[in-house]
Amino acid sequence: MADFNAIIEALVACDTDKVTQLVDAAIAEKVPATDILNQGLIAGMDIVGEKMENGDMFIPEVLMAAQAMGSCVETLKPLLGEGESTEGASVIIGTVKGDLHDIGKNLVSMMMESAGMAVHNLGVDIAPEDFVAEIKSKNAQIVCLSALLTTTMPMMKQTVDAIVESGLRDQVKIMVGGAPVTQAFCDEIGADGFAPDAGSAAKMAKSFVA
Repeated sequence: MADFNAIIEALVACDTDKVTQLVDAAIAEKVPATDILNQGLIAGMDIVGEKMENGDMFIPEVLMAAQAMGSCVETLKPLLGEGESTEGASVIIGTVKGDLHDIGKNLVSMMMESAGMAVHNLGVDIAPEDFVAEIKSKNAQIVCLSALLTTTMPMMKQTVDAIVESGLRDQVKIMVGGAPVTQAFCDEIGADGFAPDAGSAAKMAKSFVA
């Protein structure tokens, strides 16, 4: 029987080769793909997220763990039966117009994908109307807005306002993040949540759709 604890430990240790070997072995043993995904990989990334929040793991390590998870998920995808897709909540994420920073946003995107969500990463310099269009086309439940410059923070407010004006506000939870962003700013612009790091962002997103 698959040793899910070993998969978790290898993932937390960022040992890509070992994670891959253990997942391949579990597949060979005919362990259900959903069990490998949920009890091994997602459980491991939950711990990685907690360690990042606590300052016990840093961005390069978290990226390594997320990449290891991603490659294993690709292996599992053909084995996940109907209704067992890894795609959970539909999430739109992007850096707001005028801002070209994307490392933090990409890390949040990876952590959310690792938590089993269908993440649509729009990239950087995204205008409010483009967020609105993507919410409609992807039937999103969560929208994540990122900004690293104090000068682009007002664009977060404009994006929230555009979502309200489009009539989609009741459909989505809006999350904001980035170095200059605070809980007070989140409250001020009418967003639903602020996350200081990728681990807590993934956890918050899960709580919104639980």
